[in-house]
Amino acid sequence: MNRFICKISQGIAAIAVAATLAAAPAVAAEKKDFKVAWSIYVGWMPWGYAADTGIVKKWADKYGIKIEVKQFNDYVESINQYTAGAFDAVTVTNMDALSIPAAGGVDTTAVIVGDFSNGNDAVILKGKEKLADIKGQNVNLVEFSVSHYLLARALESAKLEEKDLKVVNTSDADMAAAYKTADVTAVVTWKPIVSTILESPDAKKVFDSSQIPGEIIDLMVANTDVVKDNPNFAKALAGIWYDTMAALGKGNDAKEAMAKASGTDLKGFEEQLATTKLFAAPADAVAFTSGADLKTTTERVSKFLFDKALLGKDAKSAAAIGVEFPDKTVFGDKANVKLRYDAAFMKAAADGRL
Repeated sequence: MNRFICKISQGIAAIAVAATLAAAPAVAAEKKDFKVAWSIYVGWMPWGYAADTGIVKKWADKYGIKIEVKQFNDYVESINQYTAGAFDAVTVTNMDALSIPAAGGVDTTAVIVGDFSNGNDAVILKGKEKLADIKGQNVNLVEFSVSHYLLARALESAKLEEKDLKVVNTSDADMAAAYKTADVTAVVTWKPIVSTILESPDAKKVFDSSQIPGEIIDLMVANTDVVKDNPNFAKALAGIWYDTMAALGKGNDAKEAMAKASGTDLKGFEEQLATTKLFAAPADAVAFTSGADLKTTTERVSKFLFDKALLGKDAKSAAAIGVEFPDKTVFGDKANVKLRYDAAFMKAAADGRL
């Protein structure tokens, strides 16, 4: 699973690409063909399932459009491709939506707030049972990813700072093997890697994302100009998502298909679902997206990204990029709004207006 491999070099590359392309005129004409990018993660598997089972075609046909859904094995590359304008929409976390396309000047709208991590991401210590024991240790994680953000929030809860330890940038692909070596005593990672590491009797989970619920959010975002000029595309995305959520709630067929596509079995997939807060009901997604907690989270995430120099080279503060919420209030620079949470299409689904 490679949802959160947002290294600084990759982020800068995306920003550079976006800065060049953002100067080009936005496509304002109504279009009929759309491209959606997604990558493998428990909360995004519904998009692949929807494409494979005809749900995507059903909703595209309803609105007289065509939607191509493409899977990427490299999460960051999918975001880069979206940022470069090759795709109209992409699956992405709230943090990466802000640090890559938004920071690169691409006005982006969150059309679907699909879920948040509710225990999928964790801090694990070897042979130690208290978070405070992380002090002075080398901590292996994917630098500048949501694992890094989780660590920052964990340290805050323990009244510690990053200077109290040393971060060791480690690929997610190497994390489980690294933990087995004598030199690695602390890791921050996500499922299914977390589950693999916790099979070791000396591995102790000391903090996880259920302790910061609603802060690591999985989205389907689309180019704001595309959404404005082609609202039927956004309506179709909402229809696809909630149709697939309905299928997920009926027996095990959809779960088994998604499990197989993500390289696990039904038990493994259900374990990941158990620590993922899926917004299967559109009304729940609307309530979450319209709530005050999202504004607080956005401010926290913006501060983290600014501290790590991930809001762009010209950012002078954590408020450099404006983020708009469903009530039209804005955190940050109102003259530079580049990320928007729009609950309208989810609300249309809740009201039966799709």
